[in-house]
Amino acid sequence: MSLERVIRIIEGFGLKRTEAEVYVYLAKKGPLRAIEVATALKLSKQKLYHSLRKLRNKGVITADAKQPTFFSAMTFENALDLLVRANIEQAKAIKETKEELLSSWRSMKWQENT
Repeated sequence: MSLERVIRIIEGFGLKRTEAEVYVYLAKKGPLRAIEVATALKLSKQKLYHSLRKLRNKGVITADAKQPTFFSAMTFENALDLLVRANIEQAKAIKETKEELLSSWRSMKWQENT
């Protein structure tokens, strides 16, 4: 499977393109400083830090507390498990909202604004 295909599949789990690229790079290369990732992927610091923050919020990367900070990716298998679980939970929430919306729709009466 090509790198491009892996990135597209990860995007399907809810990551933006840059987030997927950053995650894959860290997962393949190991712990790195932000400047190393930015240079390798030709990203601006702003775009990189935005992606790093999103990935940390999703739980697929971590940052150590030392200076300079090194960012690490969780294993690919664990990241996939985490992203799949998040998507399942999101689908459940959407289904619950759908049922509630359909119920409201069925009980609604049309009112003319006259």
